[in-house]
Order: sequence, then C-alpha cells, then structure tokens
Amino acid sequence: MREAIIALVIFFCLLAAAFGTLEAYARLPGKYREDDTFNVVRLVATIFVMMSSLVLGLMVNSSRNAFEAIDRDLKGFASGLILLDKTLVDYGPEAEAARQSLVAYTKQALEGSWPSESPSAELDRSAEQTLNDVGRKLREIRPPDNEHMAVWQDARQQYRKLVEQRWTLVGETESGRPGEPFIVMVALWLILIFASLGLRAPRNGVVVSAFVLAAALISGVLYLILDMERPFSGPIRISPAPLERALQEMQS
Repeated sequence: MREAIIALVIFFCLLAAAFGTLEAYARLPGKYREDDTFNVVRLVATIFVMMSSLVLGLMVNSSRNAFEAIDRDLKGFASGLILLDKTLVDYGPEAEAARQSLVAYTKQALEGSWPSESPSAELDRSAEQTLNDVGRKLREIRPPDNEHMAVWQDARQQYRKLVEQRWTLVGETESGRPGEPFIVMVALWLILIFASLGLRAPRNGVVVSAFVLAAALISGVLYLILDMERPFSGPIRISPAPLERALQEMQS
C-alpha cells in the first residue's frame, strides 16, 4: 500500500509539472520565452535525463539482484531443512523430538514470511525460539555408539549451517536498498525533466497522452523498485514453494 501511494504521488507530480509549464508558458513575459532561455532549460534537463536514466537503471538492477539472491538463498535454506530432517530420521526415535520441533519451525517460517495479514515480530521471535529448541534437543541426545555418533555429528553440522542460512536471509531482507529519500531525489529530477518538456509543447491530445503514458511508466518503475524492497509481500514477492515443498517432505 505504501509503495502504491508513493508511486501515485510521483505520477501526479510529474503530470502537474508537465501540464503546469504547458499552461504557464503562454503567460510568461516575452524575455522568458526567448530561444536562449529555452535552450538553456533544455540543456539542464538533458543533464538530468542522463543522470536519471543511469540512476534508475542502477536501482532496478540492484533491487533485482537482491531479490534474486534472497530467492536463491531461500531455496538453499529449504534444502537444508529437508537434509536435516532426513538425518534426524536416520538417527532413529531418539531424535524424534528434535524432528518435531524442526517441522514446527518450518510451519512458523511459512506463516511468518508469507502471512495472511501484516507480518508480526512476535511470530518471528517465536519461530526463532522453535529453531533454537531444535539445537537444544540435538545437544540433549547421547549417541550410544560410533554409528549414531557419526549421524548425530552430521545433524549438528547441518543445524549450524541452517542457522547461518537463516541469519543470512534475515540480513538480506533487512539490508538497505534504495529508500524513500533516494526515491524523492530521483522524483525531483524527473519533475524538472517533465517541467522542461512542457515548455513550448503544443496543446493537443497526442502530447497529453504522451505525458500521461510516460508518467505512468516511470511511476510504475519506481513502484517496482519499492515493492522489491519487501520481497515477502506485495505483487512481486518470493515464492513460498521451496518451504512448502520442504514441509511436505517432512510430513510425508
């Protein structure tokens, strides 16, 4: 919702800048309508066009790379859950308590990352505690022989890697990507560009349609950048399929 509001505000600001100068140009004193003045304004706008194009391209690429990294790490995390579960099954009944905690954690991770309502910090802490319980129950196991000892050590190693993967995902999700102040700066550049385009522009339907279409497309790009900052919500989000598949494997 926040991303959509920001995109709509930028959309109307761009149109206001273009149509404002389109309307105001005819009322300007003659000295402000000279070719020299117009050429300087267009030259300044050209500088910002190049800067805006470069910055928007970098922002889109950065957001896309971060989004793909989280998606890739989530798949690795889901694979780690499956491997740990199978290792606990191989150990035997003594590891069943740890295994049940692992299943419970996977359910909580699904509910917390793709909630039906707003994400809850309490739910995330609860999932973290459940994952800690897996480690605690693993430490309580006392292998009776070398064969069980080998499986137990594998499970401990897989658990530590799982915790590391989880915190990697948390860090990637909360890492700083293009925020609102940066978006505001780019929006101001774009407003200047649209205002310059309105100067001396003819008043007809084609020009109006071009302004509306351009403003909509640019606002759409900014919306996508903001939306990808929240990879587990919004229209463009990470698929829960890897964790769902992991849960199915554990319960099968």
